[in-house]
Amino acid sequence: MDTPIPLSILHHFAALQDPRVERTRDHHLLDIVAISLCAVICGANNWVAIALWGRANHDWLKTFLALPGGIPAHDTFGRVFALLDPEPFANYFSNWMAAVCARLGLKQVAIDGKALRRCHDRGKGKAALHLVSAWAVENGLTLGQRAVDGKSNEITAIPELLRLLDVAGALVTIDAMGCQKDIAATIRAEGADYLLAVKENQPHLYEDIDSLMSKALDSDFAGMKYDYAETSGQGHGRQEERYCWVFENVGVIRERHLWADLKSIVVVVCTRTVGDKSSSERRYYISSRSAGAEVMLQAVRRHWAIENECHWVLDVCFREDDSRLREGHGAENFALLRKVALALLKKAKGVKEGMACRRLAAGWDRTYLLNVLLGYETE
Repeated sequence: MDTPIPLSILHHFAALQDPRVERTRDHHLLDIVAISLCAVICGANNWVAIALWGRANHDWLKTFLALPGGIPAHDTFGRVFALLDPEPFANYFSNWMAAVCARLGLKQVAIDGKALRRCHDRGKGKAALHLVSAWAVENGLTLGQRAVDGKSNEITAIPELLRLLDVAGALVTIDAMGCQKDIAATIRAEGADYLLAVKENQPHLYEDIDSLMSKALDSDFAGMKYDYAETSGQGHGRQEERYCWVFENVGVIRERHLWADLKSIVVVVCTRTVGDKSSSERRYYISSRSAGAEVMLQAVRRHWAIENECHWVLDVCFREDDSRLREGHGAENFALLRKVALALLKKAKGVKEGMACRRLAAGWDRTYLLNVLLGYETE
C-alpha cells in the first residue's frame, strides 16, 4: 500500500495533556505515542527498540505524522512516558474499548491483578508495579487497568476500575481477593452482576457454603433444590472432570443482607488425573445472578481467560516480566501500550498464527500493519 491511511486510533488519545514545558517540545506528543504503538505492535519491547524502529520507518511515518524534529531519541521516548500521567492515558484507552464493546457486546468481564516483576528498584525502595486489569472475555481485549501498591490494595483499586468502565449488563468475575461486600455493591451499582470466588478470607461466608455442601453430599442432596452440570476434557497429558451445583437457597448465609442482591451459591468440584495420580479441588462462589449450572460453570472456567489469553501472552510474547523500566510512570504507560497492541493484534485478520508471529508479520508487512491499526475502525 503506497499511501498509508492516517492512524485514526490516535483520535481517542488526541486530548492527552503533554507533560513537557512548551519550550522543550521538539516532537509532538501524538507523534511519540503513534511511533511507540506501531513499534510495540511490530515487536519492540523497550525505548531503544522503539527509537530504532522509528528511524528505520521514518519515511513511511512521515506520510501521516508531522515529525517536526524527526524521530525522537530513545531517551526522549523514555522521558515523555515517564512524565505522562497514566490515569488519563488509561482513561482514553478505556473509552475506546467501551466504544468497541458497545458494538461487539459485553457479556463477561474478568478482573485480576498482575505484577511486573522486574520493574522494581531496590536501591530507591521502589517495589514492582502491580496492575489490576479488566478483561472482556468473549471479545478478548483489555478494558482498562489501575496501578496499586501491592496485591492487598487490589481491594481498593477494583472499585475505582469498575467505576471507570461501562460494565452494565455484564457478569463480573473476580477471584477471592475481590470477594468483598463493597466490591459486590459497586458492581451492582454499575448495573452488572457479580460472580465472586469465596475462600477463607471471608470466614463466615466460607463456613456457611462449606456446611451447605457437606450436608448436601451427606444426604445425597435429598430435599434440596439445585441445578447441576458437568463437563470433562483431556489435554496436556491430563484428564479433568468438572461438576457444578447452583443453589438459590441463600438463606443459609448468615450475612446475606450485606451482599448486594445475593441470589445464588455456586459449588464447583474439579478432579484431575495425571498418569496414575488424581487430585480433587472444591471451589465456592456467590453471585447476584440467577442462572443454571451450565452457565455458571462456563463463567468460572472462562474467568481464567485473563490469565491464559492476556497475562500469559504479555509475558511470553511481549516479554513483560523481563521489562526493567523503572523511571516515573514509564512502566505503567508501557504496560498500556502492550495492551493496546494486544487488542489490535487479536482483532486483525490476515495472519492466523500466534501473537509472536503476528508481531513479526506487522514489522515485515506494512499492509498488514495498517490492517492491525485500523481493525476496530473499519467495522
